[in-house]
Amino acid sequence: MASVVRLIPGRTVFFACDIQTRFKPLIFGFDNVVATSRKMFRLAKVLEVPVLITEQNPRALGGTVPELDHTPLGELFLGNYPKSAFSMAIPPVTAVLKQHDFKSIVLFGIEAHVCVLQTALDLLALGFDVHVLADGVSSCNRDEVGTALSRMRQAGAQITTSESAAFELQVDADKPNFKAFSSIIKEERDDTQKALEVLVRPRAAI
Repeated sequence: MASVVRLIPGRTVFFACDIQTRFKPLIFGFDNVVATSRKMFRLAKVLEVPVLITEQNPRALGGTVPELDHTPLGELFLGNYPKSAFSMAIPPVTAVLKQHDFKSIVLFGIEAHVCVLQTALDLLALGFDVHVLADGVSSCNRDEVGTALSRMRQAGAQITTSESAAFELQVDADKPNFKAFSSIIKEERDDTQKALEVLVRPRAAI
């Protein structure tokens, strides 16, 4: 029987993988990935979840899209790390992880079958629980994504959605932050629905 793997409030970090400007015309549903990622950044502030960003070869591929402004996060922002390796689990990032008592990693970004997949596999090997947002990942070729998510699931990753993960971290409607949390969920509802329709529904029909 499979063990239950839950997101752990207070021990969770968001990983935003290579959501860079030059990828915009190349990635299927890129704007939907950005919208989901922006929502997670907003929720991170309310849920007090740290956020870490990486950029793949930013000199050639540009920086993180301006929609993902980390300034409001303040001390919750753990840094933006350039990389040449496909996996986010590069030494500077694993050094940050060692400094904190993280257990759960929420992973989103691009490309699902390359950087996201290799990141998930490496983080699982390091002993972290990895939760991949199905409405927050994509690839140049749409058909790569389903296979990548299946492989991550087989390796032990949890495949979830942005809203499901958010409510799992919120836990209780009686918490003092729930009004702010609920407002973000409502404000992001249309974009959430679009991301599900574009990025998740086609795979669910397979």
